[in-house]
Amino acid sequence: MQRRYRYYYKPLIFIACLVPALGCLGGILASSGLRVPGFNLGVDPVRFVLDNLGKTALNLLLITLLITPLRQLTGNANLTRVRRMLGLFVFTYALLHFIVYVGVFQALSAHAIIEDIVKRPFITMGFTALLMLLPLAITSTNKMMRRLGRRWQTLHRLIYVIPMLVTLHFWKMLKSGYREPLLYASMFALLLGWRLWRRYGRTLQAAPTSRCALPRVQEKA
Repeated sequence: MQRRYRYYYKPLIFIACLVPALGCLGGILASSGLRVPGFNLGVDPVRFVLDNLGKTALNLLLITLLITPLRQLTGNANLTRVRRMLGLFVFTYALLHFIVYVGVFQALSAHAIIEDIVKRPFITMGFTALLMLLPLAITSTNKMMRRLGRRWQTLHRLIYVIPMLVTLHFWKMLKSGYREPLLYASMFALLLGWRLWRRYGRTLQAAPTSRCALPRVQEKA
């Protein structure tokens, strides 16, 4: 099973994660005049690429957070073997989203970027989420896990804050039609709720049992 994940499933997932980026690249080449059949970025290619990269990062973040519940429900520990790769793709797409915004959408104009941040605070939320993803990507190796010890787990709990910022970034970006960000917010809330239940729910359920057992111990004594 381990060899199957290493040589079969991981390469397939890697290729699947590359598809959105390759689609954007094909569309850019088609828009530049090259004959690339099957690619069309619409009337606003920059906006299309910007939105596509951002949504891909959001989708992969959701899938990354889904790995732990799936492992707990199925008992398949091998699922964690793809989590690190998915997390790195989340950072990669978020970084590409930022690069397109700064380099293409704003043409590297510091004045335009600052003015946009002042008028649109959701950009600050997205940039903050990207900054939080940076240390997670840097410390994703086994060597960094051993070096940081318990601090590694504390640092990587930022993954629970990032979805809130990204969802707000997506929500505030839209002028109308909030169904999609609400759907993402609901799914992130469900995944966070699962983790909270797994951590605290069983303790609360076991507490009445221990209190009921206390009088019997005293009577026996």
